[in-house]
Amino acid sequence: MKKYAFALVFAALAGPAVASGSHAGGHDEKMAVGEAGDKAKATQTIRVTMKETDDGRMIFTPDVIKVRKDQTVRISLKNAGTVDHEFVLDQQGKILEHKVQMEKFPEMEHADANSIRLSPGQSGDIIWKFTTDGQFKFACLVPGHYEAGMHGDVMVAAK
Repeated sequence: MKKYAFALVFAALAGPAVASGSHAGGHDEKMAVGEAGDKAKATQTIRVTMKETDDGRMIFTPDVIKVRKDQTVRISLKNAGTVDHEFVLDQQGKILEHKVQMEKFPEMEHADANSIRLSPGQSGDIIWKFTTDGQFKFACLVPGHYEAGMHGDVMVAAK
């Protein structure tokens, strides 16, 4: 019986620890930058490479993305680097807020439509509908990567 009680207490205590390590559920609704898109409605594929440079910088290529309001795009990402990188799409202020959280919880996993974390050599896609015109950001929020230059701009033009 003690064995089961210990297991229940352990499970109860482990729950919050697991929850703090995940970032699911926060951004799948409509955001200022847009919303998760329908793959079948994507009108353009934008290929983005994530990597480190010989001089210690970390970069996205390209570091500027231009789309139109109400356009659905497939952002095809490739981690060509030697460490994990991520791509998070949002408003500048939200990116900086998220960056602070990532510094507190560096192993945080993302389960949001606007972000993806990739291991070296891995590829993945984000399907996104840009519903608001204006300027937005994308960034790698693995601690230290933003400071090393790993961020870029999204320019969404009115129709």
